[in-house]
Amino acid sequence: MNRLLPRSLVGQMAVLMGIALLLALLAGFAFAVVERQQFNRAEIDTPAVTRVTSATADFVQAAPEFQPLVLSDASHRGAHYEVAAVTSVGPQLERRDDTEDRLRQSLSGAGFSVGDVRAALDPHEALRSNGQRGRRGAGLLLSVQLPDKRWINARISVPSAPPLVTPELWVGALLVYLFVLAAAVLIALRIARPLQSLTEAAEAFRGRNEPVTVAPAGPSDLRNAIMAFNAMNERLVKLLEEKDRTLGAIGHDLRTPLASLRIRAESVEPQDERERMIATIEEMTANLGDILTLARVGRSREAFESLDVSGIARAVAQEYRDMGQPVTFASTGPNHTDAQPNLLRRAIRNFVDNALKYAGTAEIDVRGGEGNVTIAVLDRGPGLPPGELERVTGAFYRAEPSRNRETGGAGLGLSIAEAIADAHGGKLSFANRDGGGLVATISLPVRL
Repeated sequence: MNRLLPRSLVGQMAVLMGIALLLALLAGFAFAVVERQQFNRAEIDTPAVTRVTSATADFVQAAPEFQPLVLSDASHRGAHYEVAAVTSVGPQLERRDDTEDRLRQSLSGAGFSVGDVRAALDPHEALRSNGQRGRRGAGLLLSVQLPDKRWINARISVPSAPPLVTPELWVGALLVYLFVLAAAVLIALRIARPLQSLTEAAEAFRGRNEPVTVAPAGPSDLRNAIMAFNAMNERLVKLLEEKDRTLGAIGHDLRTPLASLRIRAESVEPQDERERMIATIEEMTANLGDILTLARVGRSREAFESLDVSGIARAVAQEYRDMGQPVTFASTGPNHTDAQPNLLRRAIRNFVDNALKYAGTAEIDVRGGEGNVTIAVLDRGPGLPPGELERVTGAFYRAEPSRNRETGGAGLGLSIAEAIADAHGGKLSFANRDGGGLVATISLPVRL
């Protein structure tokens, strides 16, 4: 069922309301047709039943020698009466129970007791009447059994029943259908627009940038939800700011003693012990710097600039080549977007450092697409097991489990790169290369 429905709220409401209205209209049509059929039959039968009742009363009250004259006098204006030993409503005709009930009640109301009554439409009479120009009608057969077992048989021309479903009824039903469906769609749109704004604000807020406040709109329940969302965003921003201040204070308090230890370590003897102490202090300082960078990357004070991403990546590749590292660069041409240049360089360097550590070489490739720019760093290293590709950006994750910076560092480089991509509204992805190796890709939206 879900596959048949549209994805949007407006589309689903329109389809479901359309189906519900259609079923309701069909049920209404069914009831209307039944009621109209009964009304039409009563409207047609009542004059004929009244005429037969009157003729029967006159016949019974007349003297026997005048009874034929009574029936002859009543046989005019489309009516014909006769007395016979059997009813004219034969078994081949479909009897009309409701007409018989009306005739029986009419005779009883006039004070006459009769043995039986019969009523049916004569289809042959209907064909003859319809065949005459300017006339539309049918032959109604009514039979009344007298106490002496004789039957008064009447054949009365009655007009044909009007159509049960008229064009006016179809037009009225269609207008109701369209009006109600349009009202349902307008209500859905009134709900969907604020929901769309709420979705866009939630997608824009990535936990590190200022939230987009959504203007409350729509029904009261939805307005309350939007105001609660705005309040939640404000609380999150305050928590993140408090976290940044706390980490900044911790970083400042830790860097000072680490610098003091570094100075004191210079005087330690013997030399090998001094070098190990200095290496440990430098590793702690570097790890502390990575942690602070990860915590603050999304709230960097660096301004966004319109820049050529290909130029940034080319410069990073040149830096590594100047240091004797085998890093190549390729690009489709200038690819401009708004970005924070220093953070973008940091992300590319983290990718290149990983590639150099695990493969010894790195390839930087920048491509422009429809609405985005991709920066890919490729290597021919061992790659990663498929189950590890989604975990690789987790904080402190390392394919090599030691925390030695000589063999891989603290495991924060790719987490920092992912935070940088997220701060730019982009995405970070990893994939194994055909023939071995890994591809790390940052996709950035083009915003100028």
